[in-house]
Amino acid sequence: MSSWKKASKSNQKTHRERHQPQSREHLGLLEKKKDYKKRANNAQHKERTLKFLHKRALNKNPDEFYHHMINSKLRNDEHIEFDKPDEHTKDQLSLMETQDLKYIGMKRTMETKKIKRLQSQLHMIDFANEVQNKHTFFVDGEEVKNLSDFDIAKRLDTHPSLLGRKTNRPRMQDLAKLKIPDVPEEDLKKINVQKQQSYAELSKRIEREKELSVVQQKLEMKRLLQQKRQLKPKRVARGTKDSAPVFKFKYERKK
Repeated sequence: MSSWKKASKSNQKTHRERHQPQSREHLGLLEKKKDYKKRANNAQHKERTLKFLHKRALNKNPDEFYHHMINSKLRNDEHIEFDKPDEHTKDQLSLMETQDLKYIGMKRTMETKKIKRLQSQLHMIDFANEVQNKHTFFVDGEEVKNLSDFDIAKRLDTHPSLLGRKTNRPRMQDLAKLKIPDVPEEDLKKINVQKQQSYAELSKRIEREKELSVVQQKLEMKRLLQQKRQLKPKRVARGTKDSAPVFKFKYERKK
């Protein structure tokens, strides 16, 4: 009976691993057997992976087709990925990640109203004078013998300084009725500067509205794709910086 007591584990002294002395606590915990097993298993896993890859490289057929070869190329024994066109701009990504569809719709409505207000003030008249245009006059040979004798200002009944205009070109009789006040030259320069600033603001707001419309279309398409459907939609065209992706949805009968 005494031999059984000596052999039983209940009476044996429990084994405790040596602790780290207080003077060496800054070096971290002591290495235990479980730490060694983790490192050994990791090293064996890496060794098996290298053997598998080496075997695959030896058995590989260089003429075999695989789908990744369409988007990559082997140059100097290195795989080089082809550059894909950016589907979104940085501003579009930031808006899509931080804002929702309702906010984008609200901002687009605000930009549209500001564009309409600026267009109602500017009327875009000055841009018409920058467009090249041809005005043909038909005259009889008896009236004008030489081309240099033809007076365009007299034919249009306007002042010679207004010939460059295509809009707002009054006649001589209307000019006689007008009472033009004397405006200082500095005030005219300020007015022209303000007008150019308004045109620049209008062009920026138009670009901003286009950017918001593209983001809104992409968010709407993303929301539609997240809905549960029995039939998966087919992509017709990829999304670009200036347009949202196009998908073809198959008809599903509603229960």
